[in-house]
Formats: sequence, C-alpha cells, structure tokens
Amino acid sequence: AEAKKAQGDQPMTEHPMKQVRIAKLCLNISVGESGDRLTSAYKVLEQLTDQKPVESKSRLTIRGFGIRRNEKIAVHCTVRGQKAMEILEKGLKVKEYELNDKNFSDSGNFGFGIDEHIDLGLKYDPHIGIFGMDFFVVLERPGVRVSRRKR
Repeated sequence: AEAKKAQGDQPMTEHPMKQVRIAKLCLNISVGESGDRLTSAYKVLEQLTDQKPVESKSRLTIRGFGIRRNEKIAVHCTVRGQKAMEILEKGLKVKEYELNDKNFSDSGNFGFGIDEHIDLGLKYDPHIGIFGMDFFVVLERPGVRVSRRKR
C-alpha cells in the first residue's frame, strides 16, 4: 500500500496495532500407526524445530485403517517467533510461494502440506525414510491477548 500524505506533508505509516504478524506455526506429521515410523517422524520434527514434539493419539478405532483408540498415530509441534518465520520460509519455498484459495480460512489463517521433508534442507537418512508434513500458520494483530484474557 502506498503511504498517504498527512496534513504536514509527512508520510503516514500504517498504524502499528494493525500490523499482522505470525502468532504460531503448527507442524504436523501424521503417520497413521505407532512404532518405528512414528519414532522416525518424531526425530524429523525434532531436527527441524530444535524442540520436543508432542505425540497425538487417535480418538476412535477405525478397523479399515488398522488403528485403535488412544493409539499414538501422529506427532506435532508448535513453533513461535523467529524460528517459525525461518521454517515457514523454507516450506513456502518448496511450494514455490504459491497457495490456492482453499488453503486460507475465513479468519485469514492458512495451511499447506509438503510431500517430502528433505525438501526443507534436512539431510536424507535411509534409517528414517521420507515423511510429508502439514504446515498451519495462525496470524494475529497486536492486542489479541486483551480480547482473550480473563476479565
């Protein structure tokens, strides 16, 4: 957006409370089974984020997929701040900075998936294999905390 001129011929900048920023980046690798593949996915997320990922459990049994209730089937991690910006930049580079309309939610948040984690610059390890992962970005403005806090 082009900066408008105020009365005193000084350029008006955008209001600081209206600037949109990344609140968090959620990374998810859904394996669909527990065991060695889940541990490998855990290691991949740990390598990428330098944080300890959390394992997700299935909510119900689905015999067609071969999963049981409360079985660990995925790992996810939430990244904030500068680290989130760096990882998001790598992810968008894989997608060639192009996303569809359906990748965006009504509130302006967006998500996308990549097919191979080695595209993010991680080294391929034959013992780990290749995993795809989902990125989800939550955007916010300054002052959102005021509307969410307890009164």
